[in-house]
Amino acid sequence: MKQLSLTLLHRRERMAKHLKRVKRIGKTAVLGLLCMSLQVGGMSVMAENTKELSNKEMQLVTISKYTATGDQAKLKDAVNEALDKGLTVNEVKDAMVQLYAYTGFPRSLNALNVLMNTVNERNANGVATEEGKAAAKTILGADAMAEGTKTQTELVGGEVKGALFDFAPASDQYLKSHLFGDIFASDVLNWREREIVTVAALEALSDVDSQLNAHRGIAKHNGVTDAQLKAISKAVHDENNVSPFPAGAFNEGYAQYFSGKSWLAPLNSEEVGIHNVTFEPTSRNDWHVHHGASQILVVVGGKGWYQEAGKPAQALAAGDVVYIAPEIKHWHGATADSYFSHLAMTVQKEGVSVTWMEPVSDAEYKDLKWEHK
Repeated sequence: MKQLSLTLLHRRERMAKHLKRVKRIGKTAVLGLLCMSLQVGGMSVMAENTKELSNKEMQLVTISKYTATGDQAKLKDAVNEALDKGLTVNEVKDAMVQLYAYTGFPRSLNALNVLMNTVNERNANGVATEEGKAAAKTILGADAMAEGTKTQTELVGGEVKGALFDFAPASDQYLKSHLFGDIFASDVLNWREREIVTVAALEALSDVDSQLNAHRGIAKHNGVTDAQLKAISKAVHDENNVSPFPAGAFNEGYAQYFSGKSWLAPLNSEEVGIHNVTFEPTSRNDWHVHHGASQILVVVGGKGWYQEAGKPAQALAAGDVVYIAPEIKHWHGATADSYFSHLAMTVQKEGVSVTWMEPVSDAEYKDLKWEHK
């Protein structure tokens, strides 16, 4: 088998500290491939808890993250998910417009273009998309400066001044009149939501620690808790770190067999097919059976589940290995509060196939209590 990547092999040292956690689940024959897999990757566990943020707030976090980073492919997925889960076009639009002040016009305009094209596609395909309410008021001219100064003071909890604004008074004027006057005049998003948007975007940018810390304080002044700030940070940073392997593209080809979103990254296709599969929280595949070959799962990050028909579900964490014999009905996926990533290995030969069956019911899934042994 070809080496996957010299870069991945260089991560061997990162894995050493995790070797003691490796757990055997299945046959001894798995251990050879386990050793190989442990040599080609490190691991970083995904955020475990974002439940203190509402669905709307979490969707805004994700949209802000990808607006800031400029990842338009993932932003499109995030926009579709947000619109599917109840956000309106105007709410998403307001967040993207606001972010020009923090991420620059190029990022903001690119994001708005993604939103526009996505909405057009949804409308053309007959997908329900709510426009939402428009802003109740617009402030222009001299009134914007007065209103913006008032808004900024209330938002921050005191007058904003300092040497920087004395040095460049125009920036103070623009912030007060345009950002806090014009943009914050819109009531499509409330102040708490706007600060969540700002914090998430700044979390995604580099070398903006002073601004990020300042807006964390402003967010707390507007009701965001320390736990929620931590959840924002984890949601921004940890999604991409759940596995040392690339997350790959949205798993569109198999989406019909998954409850929730997943991503698929092919790592090797010769003799033994190896794919990195990443599940969002609550995502899992349907019950299914492999024919003609066994499959091996090597968990590389997050928290997940594996269950065979007629047996209790097994809690999985980084370092665990699962041997799945042919003709065994089973499913695997993420826990409700964590992303989950595993390598899936299957011998490539004639006659290998998969039969997909019924989904894992929400009732079955919700009854699972994760406790790793």
